[in-house]
Amino acid sequence: MNTQEMKAIVVHTPGGPETLTMTNLPIPKCNTGEILVRVMVAGINRPDLMQRKGLYPPPPNSSPLLGLEIAGEVVQAPTHSVFKPGDLVCALTNGGGYAQYCTVPQQQCLPWPKGFTAFEAAALPETFFTVWTNLFEIGHLQAGDQLLVHGGSGGIGTTAIQLAHHFGATVYTTVGNAQKGDMCKKIGATDYINYTEEDFVERILELTQHKGVNIILDIMGAAYLNKNIQALQEDGRLIIISFQGGIKANDVNLAKIVTKRLTLSGSTLRPRSIQFKGQIAKALYEHVWPLLSKRKITPVIHQVLPFDQVQKAHEIMEQGTHSGKILLDLTT
Repeated sequence: MNTQEMKAIVVHTPGGPETLTMTNLPIPKCNTGEILVRVMVAGINRPDLMQRKGLYPPPPNSSPLLGLEIAGEVVQAPTHSVFKPGDLVCALTNGGGYAQYCTVPQQQCLPWPKGFTAFEAAALPETFFTVWTNLFEIGHLQAGDQLLVHGGSGGIGTTAIQLAHHFGATVYTTVGNAQKGDMCKKIGATDYINYTEEDFVERILELTQHKGVNIILDIMGAAYLNKNIQALQEDGRLIIISFQGGIKANDVNLAKIVTKRLTLSGSTLRPRSIQFKGQIAKALYEHVWPLLSKRKITPVIHQVLPFDQVQKAHEIMEQGTHSGKILLDLTT
């Protein structure tokens, strides 16, 4: 490998984790307004799995490589950028994070919170950008709200629980076992529902004196749609961010949406503009980064694997037994 090349993970043919292959590629060139980062750690996220399968193509003019979040060192930056070579940043990328070097719009970069390691910093961008966008910008979460987070032990879930709890909401979550539930309670959930043993609607109604919750952050989609509608109180908000339970729901009771005055919304972050993501970065820096620097909120990390074990990292995420973030260490 020459000095103008880097190691990167490519997907030659869409499929399972075995299709992930390490190869040598040219170091990417910065476009206007971008910085070049030497990647130390990259995060694994479900959109990576979808892209690997050919179900989530990258937006136009973005890197075809997997990887939506990184932490590392700035190598090159625009002349008037707030970032300089040598700065330690974490970033929400538009792709390309599974590589030793990655270009990122400077608006989508943030400094590491005070005292953070590369691993902790890499665990932040995808989940914190997503949760802030959906719970606070779209869902208008505020103190006193009651929130149900589906899949509370994952990266999105652990972030949503901590942020919502800190800002004064009562948080409930669904999990697959008691161990995951206990972990969620330790980071701010009031209670959990084991979906393998209980009906989450019945349990939520019991926990809320038959009123239901104000907000639901949903990763399941179609499989939970009718139950989510039942679990919401009047003027409640359902925010759908993923479709692990399918994209098409039959026999939806529209009358309940109308009579309860419910708001249903969905969003995906990757195709949004650089300007939009930059505004979220500014909000996080103002409202959340001080909490991280004071360790009032910390990312939950399940496992760190060497870069050449990316196939195993994808397998772990697909198994769904993890709690928190799965990371790749590119320094080993």
